[in-house]
Amino acid sequence: MGTETRAITSAKQRAAKLNQKGLELYADWELDQAAESFEAASVADPDSAEYHLNLARALARGGDYESAIRALGDYIHVEPNQRLAERYERLFSTALDEVEETLIDHMRAGRMDLSDIGVAIQMWLEYRIAIGRQRLIIRKPEAWAAALDYTVRKVNFHKGTRPELSALYGISESTLRARHGQLVEALDIMPADYRYFTGEDNPLDKLVEAAQMLDELEMRFKET
Repeated sequence: MGTETRAITSAKQRAAKLNQKGLELYADWELDQAAESFEAASVADPDSAEYHLNLARALARGGDYESAIRALGDYIHVEPNQRLAERYERLFSTALDEVEETLIDHMRAGRMDLSDIGVAIQMWLEYRIAIGRQRLIIRKPEAWAAALDYTVRKVNFHKGTRPELSALYGISESTLRARHGQLVEALDIMPADYRYFTGEDNPLDKLVEAAQMLDELEMRFKET
């Protein structure tokens, strides 16, 4: 094995370790460090599409959409699967896709606030990035639109049951349940999730304050 070949092999091995570390950090919501690991992996092995895509996923989850889109641009240039690359190229379009059009029409019909519509569209962008190389099946745009609407309502404690949303969008409850589950799993969504909460007073703030107070009390208790 020549010197150049050994160097390439070493760089690829280093990149693989950095990527694995990034995935672990991503799972633990250590997003800044995850992005650093993925970026280092993409520098060590720039021809690996996976590392660029993982970097975009970490940046999007952290709310840095501008950098995420740049990372997707790098990813598209090296992705060998043309169909997959084209799927992500659509994210660069300013035109609404069929899910977004359906979502906006129905959320307006349901008299949802513009802020709720905005975070639903944001959720759809993040989901398409978060799933990475997984297949994205859109047989019926109404199914994804309903799931986004329903999930935003649940995050914000708005009215809207599964039967009501299923009827509004003309889909089955089982389909709505399945698509909602996919969104929650891929984006790791929780009640009152800061990314998608549109109200002024987030109940999670009280939990954070309570946790901080508990830490302070515990420190005082342990003081000698």
